[in-house]
Amino acid sequence: MSVEGASRFEDLNCSQDPGSAADHRPLDAGRLRLRRLAFGALVVSSAAALTALLALSFSGNGISAGEWLMIGCFLLTLPWTVIGFWNATIGLALMRLSRDPVAAVCPLARGDAGVASTASTAILSCVRNEDVEAVCTRLEAMVADLVRAGRGQGFALYVLSDTNDAVIACREEEVFADLARRWEGEMRVTYRRRADNPGFKAGNIRDFLERWGANHDYALVLDADSFMGAAAILDLVARMDANPRLGILQTLVVGMPASSAFARVFQFGMRLGMRSYTLGSAWWQGDCGPYWGHNALIRIAPFEAHCHLPVLPGKGPLSGWVLSHDQVEAVLMRRAGYEVRVVPAETQSFEENPPNMLEFIRRELRWCQGNLQYLKLLGLRGLPLVSRIQLVLAILMFVSAPAWLAFMLIGAGLVTFGGAQMIAFDAATGLTLFITILTMIFAPKIATVFDILADARLRKAFGGAPRIVAGALSEIVFAMLMAPIIAVAVTLFVAGLPFGKAIGWGAQIRDSRALPAGLCAAKLWPQTLFGLAGFAWAFSLSPDLVWPMLPVILGPALAVPLAIGTSGPRAGALALASGLWRLPEETAPAECLLPLQLPAHASMGVSFFKGEIGKAEA
Repeated sequence: MSVEGASRFEDLNCSQDPGSAADHRPLDAGRLRLRRLAFGALVVSSAAALTALLALSFSGNGISAGEWLMIGCFLLTLPWTVIGFWNATIGLALMRLSRDPVAAVCPLARGDAGVASTASTAILSCVRNEDVEAVCTRLEAMVADLVRAGRGQGFALYVLSDTNDAVIACREEEVFADLARRWEGEMRVTYRRRADNPGFKAGNIRDFLERWGANHDYALVLDADSFMGAAAILDLVARMDANPRLGILQTLVVGMPASSAFARVFQFGMRLGMRSYTLGSAWWQGDCGPYWGHNALIRIAPFEAHCHLPVLPGKGPLSGWVLSHDQVEAVLMRRAGYEVRVVPAETQSFEENPPNMLEFIRRELRWCQGNLQYLKLLGLRGLPLVSRIQLVLAILMFVSAPAWLAFMLIGAGLVTFGGAQMIAFDAATGLTLFITILTMIFAPKIATVFDILADARLRKAFGGAPRIVAGALSEIVFAMLMAPIIAVAVTLFVAGLPFGKAIGWGAQIRDSRALPAGLCAAKLWPQTLFGLAGFAWAFSLSPDLVWPMLPVILGPALAVPLAIGTSGPRAGALALASGLWRLPEETAPAECLLPLQLPAHASMGVSFFKGEIGKAEA
């Protein structure tokens, strides 16, 4: 038994009858241009209306210089909020009104996944100082699934190691040599470790292209924590075969069933927001879609020819090798005339999410440094307008956090030192603005919750309406606590960039170990100080002011206990026992996941016997 057929999230898997090119006619350029113009008009007009509402809130005795500065900061926070809202609105309309939402935004010929492809596909697993046995388990399950489907000969697995730990490197050689022996004659397995690591992951893949790229037509790019079932892989290959101008293709990547409390809450919220958001964004991005750097199929020839990343000039953290390579490679592929597409459907494409708050923050800061490097790439010649906008938005993603904190701190300073002469705020208009912004921020999650609750199959897959509503509400509270914690971390990191502050390229922690209190205190003291200072400031002005300030100051004040409380096996066991934040892959897991023997499945009584799914007997 699998989840296929239980959810519209899986309507686009490989078990479907293949469509023809005539069934999926590409959007003509004129219609796509109209979509983009309409979307741009919605975003600009919404941002203007919100800014006018803020200005109206400040206009009681004229707008002071400090208030104008706050308005400028507010403008920097708006692009992602407004775009997310309209993506979600369009996505919800498509989910509820379109007979085939995916085809409406991704009009690709599906090809026939049931017929063996004549193309050769390399599976690239990029690793660095990882848990070797865990990586091998995932890769072997993928190989076995493809071999069971009778398609192993069309693929070759490459384990591309950038490991610099001698002990781990020695273990990699042993484990992957054994993996190659076990699957000899079914699928070729190659292990390669670079002694030097120029270019990080992008350099790792570039090295593969120079050594073996000419032997293959496509490459399936994986991270160390990636897992994909054969159905999802074969579907991507069939679509790539059927669309010769397609350069990069991927589906939605969902969180693997997790036993960590932090990961469970986080990936449930991501799951809620992902589909409506991506449907809406695909509606206007069209052939200038995103590339998330993993769980994606690339066409090797144009990628090798046109997606070579430059070494950024200058000194400091924003120079040198490009860290966030994926979006740059996407815009270079599009510049070369090839389409970059996302199929906004949840299939058998999985990843692991950070198991605790500290690892999550470290990942955010790595992305922050990489995205801010795009400042040096905005002048690339020949980029389509949408691609250039995508680079700007990627930068603004991490500019918005410092702008948001600056908005708050400037306002606090004006109230503290200037009084009514420096700032006058209309409470009623301000409350309207606050509720509007909050609704827009959570619109992608709200939209998907509406869609789930309106569909009996989806309700069942996610555990029933009461569990869905309780999980969504608790996740929104969790997200509101986390947002200012992350904002403080990003702001301090951005402030340190001119002074050489950078994030290291180290191994990621993937297990659900308990975080020590001392480590959390050492890493999160700025957030704690920010939160406690906010409480003291609000209380000193008026005890009643504490309540409206809670969304800003409560999370940071509780950062250390929140980090500790959501880490560790005990917290994970409680989260699993609660029944909240449950995903369809937990209650009815796809058979391809069973060989992984995930702790989340074992804790729910899923048995692993002869590859079949059943509930373990008491």
